[in-house]
Amino acid sequence: MILVIMGVSGSGKSTIAEGLRRKLGWQYQEGDGLHPPSNVAKMSAGTPLTDEDRLPWLGKIAERIDQWRAQGISGIVTCSALKRSYRNIIAGGRPDVLIVYPKGSQALIAGRVAQRKGHFMPASLLESQFRILEEPSPDENAMTVDIDQPPDTIVAEIVRRVEERVPV
Repeated sequence: MILVIMGVSGSGKSTIAEGLRRKLGWQYQEGDGLHPPSNVAKMSAGTPLTDEDRLPWLGKIAERIDQWRAQGISGIVTCSALKRSYRNIIAGGRPDVLIVYPKGSQALIAGRVAQRKGHFMPASLLESQFRILEEPSPDENAMTVDIDQPPDTIVAEIVRRVEERVPV
């Protein structure tokens, strides 16, 4: 099984993914590490990415997922995957890929982003991310978790819900 932790910047994707990696012992890929340098430069300058900018990055994430699947490895990857079309690229046609959506209010997440240090994604881009966000719909292989709780509680909830689907 592959878990894709999606959401806007500051929603806790990396924190949740790291907690899941420790708890489950699965492979982990920080999706931001697969961005081409041109994307990082754009975001660092406060310029939102276009769909065209995102396509090579989403392709690299899909490749990593397919590598793990071909090797029979369970893994966790973080990726904003804000639009359904992005999720279709990385999870479409892959029934063993589960989208995990850490959901929180824009106010809560803006507060978290304002406190972050050393991240290339400036707080100014958060509004644009919420503007394009398409929450997973019921027909997607997805689960939503509330981020207004401690990370360990979120991780435990995800593990419990994953184990209900497939024994880990």
